[in-house]
Amino acid sequence: MQKIKSLMTRQGLRSPQESVNDLSPIESFRIPTKEELRELHEEPTDPQAQQEIIDSIEEVYFSNDSFDIVKYELERLPPVLSLQELEEYRDKLKQQQAAVSKKVADLILEKQPAYVEELERVTSLQTGLQLAAVICTNGRRHLNIAKEGFTQTSLGLLANQRKRQLLIGLLKSLRTIKTLEEDYPGAIQLCLECQKAASTFKHYSCISELNSKLQDTLEQIEEQLDVALSKICKNFDINHYTKVQQAYRLLGKTQTAMDQLHMHFTQAIHNTVFQVVLGYVELCAGNTDTKFQKLQYKDLCTHITSDSYIPCLADLCKALWEVMLSYYRTMQWHENHDQDEAAVVSSVSDGNNVIGTEENSFDRNYVKKKLEHGLSRIWQDVQLKVKTYLLGTDLSNFKYDDFIFVLDIISRLMQVGEEFCGSKSEVLQESIRKQSVNYFKTYHRTRLEELRMFLENETWELCPVKSSFSILQLHEFKFMEQSRSPSVSPSKQPASAISSTVTLFEQYCNGGNPFEIQADSKDDETEDVLASNGYESDEQEKSAYQEYDSDSDVPEELKRDYVDEQTGDAPIKSVSRETLRSRKRSDYNLNKVNAPILTNTTLNVIRLVGKYMQMMNILKPIAFDVIHFMSQLFDYYLYAVYTFFGRNDTPILTSSLCASNREQHSARQFESTGLGLSSSRLRTTLNRIQESLIDLEVSADPSGTLTAAEERKEKVPSPHLSHLVVLTSGNSLYGLAERVVATESLVFLAEQFEFLQPHLDAVMPAAKKPFLQQFYSQTVSTASELRKPVYWIVAAKAIDYEQMLLLMANVKWDVKEIMSQHNVYVDALLKEFEEFNRRLNDVSKRVRIPLPVSNILWEHCIRLANRTLVEGYANVKKCSNEGRALMQLDFQQFLMKLEKLTDIRPIPDKEFVETYIKAYYLTENDMECWIKEHREYSTKQLTNLVNICLGTYINKKARQKLLATIDDIDRPKR
Repeated sequence: MQKIKSLMTRQGLRSPQESVNDLSPIESFRIPTKEELRELHEEPTDPQAQQEIIDSIEEVYFSNDSFDIVKYELERLPPVLSLQELEEYRDKLKQQQAAVSKKVADLILEKQPAYVEELERVTSLQTGLQLAAVICTNGRRHLNIAKEGFTQTSLGLLANQRKRQLLIGLLKSLRTIKTLEEDYPGAIQLCLECQKAASTFKHYSCISELNSKLQDTLEQIEEQLDVALSKICKNFDINHYTKVQQAYRLLGKTQTAMDQLHMHFTQAIHNTVFQVVLGYVELCAGNTDTKFQKLQYKDLCTHITSDSYIPCLADLCKALWEVMLSYYRTMQWHENHDQDEAAVVSSVSDGNNVIGTEENSFDRNYVKKKLEHGLSRIWQDVQLKVKTYLLGTDLSNFKYDDFIFVLDIISRLMQVGEEFCGSKSEVLQESIRKQSVNYFKTYHRTRLEELRMFLENETWELCPVKSSFSILQLHEFKFMEQSRSPSVSPSKQPASAISSTVTLFEQYCNGGNPFEIQADSKDDETEDVLASNGYESDEQEKSAYQEYDSDSDVPEELKRDYVDEQTGDAPIKSVSRETLRSRKRSDYNLNKVNAPILTNTTLNVIRLVGKYMQMMNILKPIAFDVIHFMSQLFDYYLYAVYTFFGRNDTPILTSSLCASNREQHSARQFESTGLGLSSSRLRTTLNRIQESLIDLEVSADPSGTLTAAEERKEKVPSPHLSHLVVLTSGNSLYGLAERVVATESLVFLAEQFEFLQPHLDAVMPAAKKPFLQQFYSQTVSTASELRKPVYWIVAAKAIDYEQMLLLMANVKWDVKEIMSQHNVYVDALLKEFEEFNRRLNDVSKRVRIPLPVSNILWEHCIRLANRTLVEGYANVKKCSNEGRALMQLDFQQFLMKLEKLTDIRPIPDKEFVETYIKAYYLTENDMECWIKEHREYSTKQLTNLVNICLGTYINKKARQKLLATIDDIDRPKR
């Protein structure tokens, strides 16, 4: 049987039991079918013969598995092959194989029921194993979930709870140890008691050594006590300091402690500022190079960059504040302690304590004087450290807001110094004054250049602001309405509810710092000053024009075109509708809200003034320099307006009405009446500005002195009017809108300076107040006087006076009968005024024309017209009494119609014309007196009176006498 199994293995066959034992869920083998087994079983067999055949199989076939049957058979072949022998041998092998197969089949059939039963068990086992694998997999997955979600967390909580219990126990131990730390009085008391006990038994050698150890321990306690005392300088703790003072009192070294304390405060100031500055220097340098730590504090300050300057200064002041606050609280502690001790002493009157009380009193007085003396000493150290920092960096290129912030910090520090020891901080004031003057010169020079640029690019368009506009609405002037709060910049601080009597030390004694940098509220920066198109709202704009266009309140007879009262003829052009509308609003404002007239440049100048005043408010020692620079802003603006719009004040009549030198003298006399000319005060002001502020040289003279170059550096080139501004168009009344905006914006600027005068006067040093008074009396007050020369140019060009003279020259004045009809030149002149009025209305639609402006314009035009009438009458060659009556008729007609065009009363220079006409009726004697009394007329006009009016009534000698009188009057004018 064993051989059969081995042979089956050799041939690739396996026994049923092995097949069952080796069966896995993956493997399977082919089971012989019943038919195959039956065929093998039914073959005729002889068991004995079959066994003999099996026994005849060679032993080698039953050897190990590595035996190669094919190789073995091939090697056994004879050298000479015989087909017959091979076939016989083959048949033999087949018989052997058949016998083995038959034997195997019998064995299989014999074991088949057991095989089938075992196979079913294996299959069932396979299914169970697969189910078990699934259950195990799910179980492991759920176990992992439970481990992560419950077990680990629970165990972690248990572990943390265990640690917590351990830490609580440790904390209790640490707290117990802490109660034993820094108990300097207890340690010293215990040490002194031990020394006293040891001195009793000092005859023992061991006790003697213990006594020396106790002395060493006492010295170590004093060293630690000194370290504890130094901690007070930066962070005062009342309990800590109380223990330290009790300890020094037990040692009997109260005075020594105070000396040490002052030394520690001085050292703390030095170490604090050095560490703060060093930190910023190393931060900006970007490395940890130790070379900075070896520098002196003064040299270290020069390495601070501009970006880190302000944060470093703020941190520096905060750190120094902590030191000074600690000193302040130290003094408070001693004051309270002294009061408590005095109360105890007064309640106990034991004679045995007199000596101890005197000693304590002496110590208290020493400490009090030492602390009071230390105030100024510590503040001096603080000033010197901050001064060194301030002067270590050039601030001239800082932004304005940044420099104001620096001033604010230093101002607040000076306030701290005043509350700390009553010091005026002369050291800080001088250092910040140097920096401020240096900065402000550079800043002002830049602002003047910017102002020149603004003026040269200004088109003099109206900047629409609300009627309620006030400079106090600009955030640059917020400081004027707000009280000072130490924790916020004085230029932008909200009103503080803290009483002004509360000092900074009282306010921040329990926390906080007055030098904390706080972000400014955006609400403080917002401004609501601009309006839309000059109106508060669109509804107001619409109603303004509707009200202007409405003439329902004008009587019907006034709505009609005016009719000549003498002839009943209507002139070619009507004047009533246009002129009467203008009469309703003599200021030509279209009923607009009376908002201030100003430009963007005006607004910029006002903002600059606000910034200058902020700096002056923070740093009063430079008030004069700041006010002087403020005056230059106003001077330059005034000079620019004059240069652009008022410089051409030579009357047109000089060329159109005068031909000879004598006539030019008459023209000068005509000007001397004040018509359109600058006042002497205004001319003086303009000359001063030109000499002190305006650089008239095109290029610097290389041969000039250094002083001259420095003076030129302080001056600004004269501005030039923008080419976009047209002043030559008659339709726009020669740039009247631009002239109004420019001149009235200057007047508005002057009004703001007037408003600010009390504030400027309050900070101006007493010795410099005459400068301020002179500035206001000679410069600011002259702003409105600039109206005359500016608007005179418009008046001189708006009316064609030369045409009127030509028309008057064609009039025949030697008529023989009294006329009832006025001359044509009167109607022509009135038409000119009507056209002027119409164009004035057109301009008023762009810019509101204030009443003073319209009055000046009308006054100029009327004066020029009246003087032109006199000039025309002076050109008369022949005139009869009827002709003189015609002159009066013409003038009365002119006045009557003119009064309907304007509200100005009385009519300017009305007497000037009437007096001249009436002079035609004077006698020889009266004429001489009249000539001497009326020097307002030109030589030509007076001469004409003598020649035309009296020529036929007086002899040659009398006429020569009158002409000589006229010449005497004219001689001083030449």
